[in-house]
Amino acid sequence: MAESSEFTEFIRRIRAGDDQAARELVERYEPVIRREARVRLRDPRLTRRFDHSDVCQSVMASFFVRVAAGQFDLEQPDQLRRLLVVMTRHKLTQQVRRHRAGRRDYRRSEVRDPEHLGRQPAAAPSPSRLVAGRELLDEFRRRLSVEERQLADLRAQGYEWAEIAGRLGGTPGARSKQLARALDRLEQQFEWSEPGDA
Repeated sequence: MAESSEFTEFIRRIRAGDDQAARELVERYEPVIRREARVRLRDPRLTRRFDHSDVCQSVMASFFVRVAAGQFDLEQPDQLRRLLVVMTRHKLTQQVRRHRAGRRDYRRSEVRDPEHLGRQPAAAPSPSRLVAGRELLDEFRRRLSVEERQLADLRAQGYEWAEIAGRLGGTPGARSKQLARALDRLEQQFEWSEPGDA
């Protein structure tokens, strides 16, 4: 019971933007994400374009934005571990699709462009640096509509969906989906702006 309330407090601190709690989360769970990415990312042609640290950075960024918006209801450490593993698999799938799309398709470009063979992925800032800076979360929040921001704020304050629907109208399910869609939309807009894509 004490472990459960300790974990609930830990998630509450992360949701509130506590830098120490965020650092603890990165220290505890980054190895889980990296291990999952390493196991699944085996094609050397892909690892020349991005690596497990890129995936880890993307997963952590997405997690912190979504937990701050109150999207996740986590009660046990194992739930968090499973969530991060699923997010890692999803991010890897997105990256593979992205690097197989049209003219970017790594499977054909390397045949024509052997200079890629010596390239290594650009060094990316560590997840802890990403967490320490609030710029990402601030920009994410700025791009939410007033209503979406209100949903995120109420959720982050710990209100249940039924309470939020009671305050703002609508149904709990509809309000939950509204916030999830907003976060999905913004995450697609960001896709963690990779160098060279501008």
